[in-house]
Amino acid sequence: MNHHGTQRIETERLLLRRFAREDAEAMYKNWASDEAVTKYLTWPTHPNIDVSRSVIENWVNSYSDEKSYQWAIVLKENGDEPIGSIGAVHMNEAVSMVHIGYCIGKAWWHRGITSEAMKAVIDFFFEKVGANRIEARHDPRNPNSGKVMKKCGMKYEGTLRSSGQNNQGICDECYYGLLKEDLSGSRFRESAAN
Repeated sequence: MNHHGTQRIETERLLLRRFAREDAEAMYKNWASDEAVTKYLTWPTHPNIDVSRSVIENWVNSYSDEKSYQWAIVLKENGDEPIGSIGAVHMNEAVSMVHIGYCIGKAWWHRGITSEAMKAVIDFFFEKVGANRIEARHDPRNPNSGKVMKKCGMKYEGTLRSSGQNNQGICDECYYGLLKEDLSGSRFRESAAN
């Protein structure tokens, strides 16, 4: 893969940008401190803003590595305040695979924002980085996360039983994938647009 690091991406409603240290308060307030948001995630709810500061500090420091991809999701109508995050949580260079994870504040659920961000990141990894496979997973008790994946044209590939762990304990994981060759049909573009 041809890595470029976290670059600014703009969509109709969103700006995906690098995190800055000043974003810690927004991260804590908008999503990281909310147990409803973190219920099915692999990282715990932040008990205080210092945890958010530490996470963002790590992300900011990681930007010096061109293999680091972590975007703040900013809704343009809200100014420059992040409402969530999306990034590569795992990569396998041998097979040109990128695994994407995302999280968005509850106040912005069910508005197509996460799908719009995911679609932009998928395009970035296929077109700029040269990935061959994009994958994501979710706990089956969190079907709305799977709807984001489907909306972006990803295909359900199966459920691994008791294969992961999140804030609910040991869990099953539903896997979705999209290959670069899947983009040759108009079906991907149509499903991502809806």
